[in-house]
Amino acid sequence: MSMGRAVDDMDGAQPPAMPSGEPLAGDSVFGPAPARVWYARDALAVARDLLGAYLTARSAAGDVTLRITEVEAYEGADDPASHAFRGRTARNSAMFAEPGRLYVYRHLGLHHCVNVVTRPSGEPAAVLLRAGEVVEGADLARERRLRAGVVDSDRQLARGPARLAVALGLDLGANGADVTEPGGDVVLHRREPLVAASHVASGARVGVGGPGADVSRFPWRLWLADERTVSAYRPGYRPPASKSSPRSGATSA
Repeated sequence: MSMGRAVDDMDGAQPPAMPSGEPLAGDSVFGPAPARVWYARDALAVARDLLGAYLTARSAAGDVTLRITEVEAYEGADDPASHAFRGRTARNSAMFAEPGRLYVYRHLGLHHCVNVVTRPSGEPAAVLLRAGEVVEGADLARERRLRAGVVDSDRQLARGPARLAVALGLDLGANGADVTEPGGDVVLHRREPLVAASHVASGARVGVGGPGADVSRFPWRLWLADERTVSAYRPGYRPPASKSSPRSGATSA
């Protein structure tokens, strides 16, 4: 996997774990559901702790649960790659809502991306769920994915943010959904202990260009090392310098 490094620390210190004494509710086979205050932290800290957690989406057709294997952190006004960098809009309003809710948006009018909102209300930040391993409801996930395109293996069911959203059956109707409610349509469960730092890698965010692509400042894509469901890295789009330039070709985002 390019642009990656093992995560022993971040900015010189281990990312903070769940606050001590934090209440947990809604025990299930996939672990308890963290309460809302658990999400009211920096996006990078929550992103690290989401690795290995489980997200379940319920519907009349059945439940689909996946284990989160890849994420990206996005902060607010200090993060040029964030949707909230220039302030609140109708599209990104969910990022300003209370933590522990989903921010779902449509990317390029083609597919949906699912994010978990972090930080206290009014402080926009979110974690993009980039990839996961389907551990429950694989037949339903495969049926949904086949309707949307080709699926050559279970590895591909939720490998990438668009596939993840399709496999879970989530679209704009899930924008604002509360993942802290054990009986909700979408709920997140997390087991202790955290994934060991030696099993986590970090690198540049996928498809991000401009200042937000500076991996020295924003190594904010995190994934489980040696996990086959993690998506491939692609750099952001760079416009050609000129039509006559021999380097006018650009990598698509």
